[in-house]
Amino acid sequence: QVHLVESGGGLVQAGGSLRLSCVASGRTFSAYAMAWFRQVPGKEREFVAASGGSTFYADSVKGRFTISRDNAKTAVYLQMNSLKPEDTAVYYCAAKYVSSSYAYALYVQARTDQNEYDYWGQGTQVTVSS
Repeated sequence: QVHLVESGGGLVQAGGSLRLSCVASGRTFSAYAMAWFRQVPGKEREFVAASGGSTFYADSVKGRFTISRDNAKTAVYLQMNSLKPEDTAVYYCAAKYVSSSYAYALYVQARTDQNEYDYWGQGTQVTVSS
């Protein structure tokens, strides 16, 4: 069982920056692929970025957002720069246990799918004003 707690959301002007953090419980954090998703009311949860062996980004955030992780601190971060009003959403941290190289290969094919992930945080609101 993994418990995820996000923090760092808030209100920022367009062009500004925020850094989201997600701290995970558990002792095998390095075996988890981690990702960030976001959701606005009335829309599907949207993939943002993933970190698990390699990093991967949605086209909409590529070049502006950076995902990183600190396995010693069991944390994953999302540095968001050049924020736009359309980045406004609730941001969720997600975790997927990856047990083998084969499992990782399968994960890479599906890492943008929210159904791939086993654990979710409670979400943190990010609001970007124009």
